[in-house]
Amino acid sequence: MNALDIRELQVRRGARRVLDGVSLSVAPGEICALMGVSGAGKSTVLRAVAALEPIAGGTIDLGTVALRPGPVPPESRLRDLRRHVGIVFQSPALFEHMTAMQNVMLGPVHALGWPQDRAAAVARDLLDTLGVLARAEAYPRQLSGGEAQRVAIARALAPNPSLLLMDEPTSALDPARRTALGESLRALAANGRALLVATHDLDFATAVAHRRVLLENSRVVAE
Repeated sequence: MNALDIRELQVRRGARRVLDGVSLSVAPGEICALMGVSGAGKSTVLRAVAALEPIAGGTIDLGTVALRPGPVPPESRLRDLRRHVGIVFQSPALFEHMTAMQNVMLGPVHALGWPQDRAAAVARDLLDTLGVLARAEAYPRQLSGGEAQRVAIARALAPNPSLLLMDEPTSALDPARRTALGESLRALAANGRALLVATHDLDFATAVAHRRVLLENSRVVAE
């Protein structure tokens, strides 16, 4: 069973079709790179899967969670989806007044109702796995771009989602940090996580992804 199945996805903004029949799937343990020029609709696909964008047509199936055309459901009906799907935006978007540890704990404590000790233990393990445990008490302004990105990944992984979405994860990273990020993503996939990574970085996609999907003119044109 796939972690993600998208069939004939359509997204419109007014009269403009941003996505016009996009279909793709991602299996557990697979890294799929979603590629295309700026404006091709890569970020829109991720936002639709994360229920941050209403869909005009098609279907999105995420295991036990399904999204259908219509308005974005209220957050009260999206708890299962939030557990199933983690998203890392192009900018890490960490809360500046919170430490790295507090950023990672925030979702599990306030959205999922976990006790502080459980959330702290999970946060510590994730920061350790991603190589930034030593920066657990640092604030975002004290982190390098690569460190902030890995803290954002830890935050997205804290609820233990089976699918991780990433938007242009290498945009602010130097070559050494891109290599380290690639190794982290491969390790996540090796543990059964499915990853859909929107990127225009062909070298990164070639080195890291198991499969590349090309978006052009609002549709998938090559795989």
